[in-house]
Amino acid sequence: MNQDEYWIREALALAELGAAVGEVPVGALVVYNNQIVGRGYNSPIGRNNPVAHAEILAIQDAAKTLGNYRLLDCDLYVTLEPCGMCAGAMVHSRIRRLIYGATEPKAGAVISQDRALERSSLNHFVEITGGVLTEECSTMLSAFFKKRRQQKKEQRRQQQLLDQVGSD
Repeated sequence: MNQDEYWIREALALAELGAAVGEVPVGALVVYNNQIVGRGYNSPIGRNNPVAHAEILAIQDAAKTLGNYRLLDCDLYVTLEPCGMCAGAMVHSRIRRLIYGATEPKAGAVISQDRALERSSLNHFVEITGGVLTEECSTMLSAFFKKRRQQKKEQRRQQQLLDQVGSD
């Protein structure tokens, strides 16, 4: 297993923590000198915070750990292609390299819907490597959303039964 795969597997473990508490399973970590200095998993629901994306939390954790808002020579590993907000945070924090697993066809800002990290107006360049353990990352997300759809379907069925009993 190469280094990128190793760290994406670590990010997948963080994504599982998010899924366990009902969040979309996205995990991220920041690596500096071959050590994890920041971790995060999606938690906007639990934190009531729309910016509590895995990448943002991992970047914040790394900045705190390193005592610097500039994360020079740090690499960000994430299980899903980042959105525009997270891409902006990578530029502002000076992440050296982004490594991600699955693409995000609806909101991905790195390659799918936008190329936010390639704009000539940016004052920092982030190296990009995508498609690392894509299958594992995609499978985790697909399973999560399949389960969520089944739960919503069951809730609707239960409500229909309650409505039917109430009208009798």
